[in-house]
Amino acid sequence: MDISFKTAKLAKTLNEEKALHKKYGDRMAKVIMTRLAVLKNAPTLSSVPATRPERRHLLAGRRKGQYAVDLVHPKRLVFEPDHDPVPLTDDGGIDTDRVTSIVVMEVVDYHPER
Repeated sequence: MDISFKTAKLAKTLNEEKALHKKYGDRMAKVIMTRLAVLKNAPTLSSVPATRPERRHLLAGRRKGQYAVDLVHPKRLVFEPDHDPVPLTDDGGIDTDRVTSIVVMEVVDYHPER
């Protein structure tokens, strides 16, 4: 998949190994690099495993339309399809078989938002 980033600062942090280690530490940096590699090498969003360790999952509520993959608990890498319009299934859900581009929004623990 094609991957872009919400901000230039986020792109710099997540794409430069030194910056990644400085901001998140060695363990988290390694996991983030692994998840980004899985996302980049997946032809479509449906190819990203919904099982551990990646555990791609659709978010709800305020984050409707966004997805996340697991990092080091409780952190998640949050992203959304980067299509206009977003490809949908007949029932109105996101067609993950046709999502070939994403934009990474943030690395966050969104659980306190509930």
